[in-house]
Amino acid sequence: MYSLLDSPLPVPFDTAAPALALPLCGITVRAGFPSPADDFVVERLDIMRLLVKHPQATFFWRVRGDSMRDAGIEDGSIIAVDRAIRPKHGCIVVAMVDGECTVKYLYQRGGRTKLRAANPTYPDIIPRDSQTIEVWGVVSGCVKLFPTS
Repeated sequence: MYSLLDSPLPVPFDTAAPALALPLCGITVRAGFPSPADDFVVERLDIMRLLVKHPQATFFWRVRGDSMRDAGIEDGSIIAVDRAIRPKHGCIVVAMVDGECTVKYLYQRGGRTKLRAANPTYPDIIPRDSQTIEVWGVVSGCVKLFPTS
């Protein structure tokens, strides 16, 4: 059994793992001014069904670094990466550049391909003459863990 929290490598989605349906409140939570709620309708939410559309092609990666912070993907976040989704302009992808993985926005316009960070302190990755960018998969979701103690 893989430990998603400890593994630095991509962890495959385990289709044999039992589902864990957690309660989901039927109202939204405002991030601005609070609003009183009349009813609290509860349904069950399986977080894996929310994150995983193609179980055989989905992997989880832990992110290191802050190049995607403005997209909500921060150091320590866990991303769901779906290899069955066709990458297109504007998607967040995991790509191989010179044998190393990186997570960035995919830019494809005017016959040019590059990878863009979601942090202005990082430059675009533009392939040089002998270099290729291989898109490994499309990021379909992100889980952020916050300190609780």
